Amino acid sequence: MTAPHPRHRRALAIPAGMAVAASLAFLPGVPASAAEAAPTLPADSSSSMSYVVNVRAGHGPSAHVKREIAKAGGTIVTSYDRIGVVVVHSANPDFAETVRKVRGVQSAGATRTAPLPSAATTDTGAPKVLSGEEIAAAEATEGQDPLQGLQWDLPAIKADKAHEKSLGSEKVTVAVIDTGVDDTHPDIAPNFDRDASVNCVSGKPDSTDGAWRPSAAESPHGTHVAGEIAAAKNGVGMTGVAPGVKVSGIKVSNPDGFFYTEAVVCGFMWAAEHDVDVTNNSYYTDPWYFNCKNDPDQKALVEAVTRASRYAEKKGAVNVAAAGNENYDLSSDEITDPSSPNDTTPGDRVVDPSECLDIPTQLPGVVTVASTGAKGLKSSFSNHGLGVVDIAAPGGDSTAYQKPEPPATSGLILGTLPGGKWGYMAGTSMASPHVAGVAALIKSTHPHASPAMVKALLYAQADATACTKPYDIDGDGKVDAVCEGSKNRNGFYGWGMADALDAVTW
Repeated sequence: MTAPHPRHRRALAIPAGMAVAASLAFLPGVPASAAEAAPTLPADSSSSMSYVVNVRAGHGPSAHVKREIAKAGGTIVTSYDRIGVVVVHSANPDFAETVRKVRGVQSAGATRTAPLPSAATTDTGAPKVLSGEEIAAAEATEGQDPLQGLQWDLPAIKADKAHEKSLGSEKVTVAVIDTGVDDTHPDIAPNFDRDASVNCVSGKPDSTDGAWRPSAAESPHGTHVAGEIAAAKNGVGMTGVAPGVKVSGIKVSNPDGFFYTEAVVCGFMWAAEHDVDVTNNSYYTDPWYFNCKNDPDQKALVEAVTRASRYAEKKGAVNVAAAGNENYDLSSDEITDPSSPNDTTPGDRVVDPSECLDIPTQLPGVVTVASTGAKGLKSSFSNHGLGVVDIAAPGGDSTAYQKPEPPATSGLILGTLPGGKWGYMAGTSMASPHVAGVAALIKSTHPHASPAMVKALLYAQADATACTKPYDIDGDGKVDAVCEGSKNRNGFYGWGMADALDAVTW
């Protein structure tokens, strides 16, 4: 039951009785965040494009490469010398083709198909915000935050039991690479790590105070994710999966809601250099849903983000990413992608997901997370795939499909929203931060564990979950997805459901 595919797809709206794959913000994406300070563009910025030029790692671009970039009409915005990724702006439509021929350039490609700035978003919608009456009516048991009874997702991964033993360590930081985080929210402020926060929208870090925050007109997505991970257990609002750890905001989504390669590279590099222990990535890198290595532009984007994510892991970060919301089988031989490029005019194309990658979700070393609903079944929208999905966690689903037990009333996921509010969202966007929170608890329990060890424990501790067969989530008599694999590892749930209690007791 693959749904229509709009611009973004990490969180989604679920109208009553129906699951719809949608965009970055939970009800098809509210516009995402803005850069407070953009780099100086070439004179003819109306036709300028952004590029990544990949050179040998560790040395930065040579004098020869710099001269050839300038000769081809390029202006270097910044260079990540440790991984050999150079961000360039140019109004020359032949820039990438020209620079690829330069000695010392390994690959180069445009990070978008629309000139700077990108086309305006057409997304509409908003999360379901809790009303004052709903907040007042919520009843918490002793030792719980007021809204915790609405969070069916916490007992689903035994986080409520885990909190009786440990809330996590303040020495552990989870970076939310996303649309920005409102660190003034009363559930986020106590745990916010300002030093590990930044605005990376331009591809170059801007650490001006507050640059990581979304404006009132921008997406609440990153703020919701941050609360799911580390909302403080402070007698206010809700409780995060790891309410004792730190959380930071790395803003990588531009005003139109696009996550471009240069921003994503900047985000991983910032996390790597600021002692981040876990990164959460609930997005895909625009404008291509799948980046095909036989296309020279897309090949360069895969290479740049791969280098950055690997460097972050080398420096100690576990990278966690959402699997996506189209009910795609990512282990299939082919998928029809109707959404790329999403910043100009998309068109149908058939791709092999083993050769054309969703980045960072399908990159080596990244923990890929599928979504489950309140009954523990794969969410109607969640992507899946044997050997691709590593683990599962609550991301919500239509209450018509998977209704939670009282006192919870919604099958969606409660989280923090900018302006001191709380509300519901759903998607693999919401599943990924649950796993990021569990990884943070593991790191708290084992402070000297390497990323590889944290991932090994994450998978070993997961509660094995057998395939759902047949999977007819809407009850219409038709199979909506096929699960392959054994109880211990399969395409719907990977190694199983994340387990927060084991994270603090093993």
